[in-house]
Amino acid sequence: MTNGKKLNVGAAQFASEIGDVDVNIDRHLRWIARGREAGLDMLVMPELSLTGHYGPERLLTAAMSRKDPRLKRLAEAAGPMAVTVGFIEEGPAAQFYNSAAILRNGKLVHLHRKVNVPNYGKLEEGKHYASGRFVETWAMDENWRAGLLICADVWNPALTHLAFLHGSTVLICPVSSGVEAVGVEFDNPGGWVLTCRFYAMIYGAPVIMANRTGTERDLTFWGGSCIVDPFGREMAVAGQGEELITATLDYDELRRARHLLPTVRDSNIALIHNETTRLLGTLGVPDFVRD
Repeated sequence: MTNGKKLNVGAAQFASEIGDVDVNIDRHLRWIARGREAGLDMLVMPELSLTGHYGPERLLTAAMSRKDPRLKRLAEAAGPMAVTVGFIEEGPAAQFYNSAAILRNGKLVHLHRKVNVPNYGKLEEGKHYASGRFVETWAMDENWRAGLLICADVWNPALTHLAFLHGSTVLICPVSSGVEAVGVEFDNPGGWVLTCRFYAMIYGAPVIMANRTGTERDLTFWGGSCIVDPFGREMAVAGQGEELITATLDYDELRRARHLLPTVRDSNIALIHNETTRLLGTLGVPDFVRD
C-alpha cells in the first residue's frame, strides 16, 4: 500500500443507527470495502461511528471491550489499510470512554480515549464517559505517524500541541459535530474549517477530519469532512450527505512546509513544563497574593 512518501487517505462520512452496533458494523464493512477498492492506505470514520452520537442512550448494550470480536472482524476486513472507527469502550472496572481505534491487518494497533469530554450547549458527555489521560501517536511507517484526537480534543490547543510534539506527521480528527451543538450563535461548520486549516498550517502537517451526516434527535449533522494539506489548503471537502472523499498526501510537501515554518522545532518544551508547573503551584491562591 504506502510507499513511504505518498499516502492515499480518505474520510467516510455517514449516519449511524443509534446504539445498534451490529447494524453499524455492516455499514462499516461496506465503507471499508469501498476504501480498499479505492486503494486507500488510511480511512477515517466519524466519532462514535459504531454507536451514533446518542449511543449512550443504550450505553450498557452498546459498549464494547477493545477485544470485542466485532472490532477484530473490522480489523481483518481492513487488511493493510489503516481504518479509524469510533465506539463506546468499556474499560476495566466498568469505566466507559468515548474512544477511537485504528485497525489494521486483523489487529487494533492504536487506541485513543477522548480527553476533553464536553459538557456545554447540547453536549453532555460527562454524564456518560470518563476522560482519557494520554495523548499518544502511532507510527504507520518510517515517515507517517498519526496523532489521533477526537472532536473536542482538537479545540484544546494544548492537546493538539502535545500530539505534534510526540511526532505526529498527520492529524486524524473523527468528529460528531451538529449545527446546534454549541448554540445558535456559534458557527460549528465554519469553526471546523478554520480549526483544521489553522493546525495544518501552524504545524506543517495534513489534517483528516471526518464528521457524521443526518439527524439524531435534536442535532443536525452537517458533514463537511475535509482533508487539508501541510500548508492549510483544502485538498478535498465533502458535502452534507453520505460521501467518501480522498486525497494523496506527499511527505515531501510536509518537509517543505516544516522547513519554511518550523513550529515543532522551535517549541520550547522545557519552558512549557516550567511554566505549567509554576501555574499548578498557584491554583487556589488569590490573585492579590500571586501579584
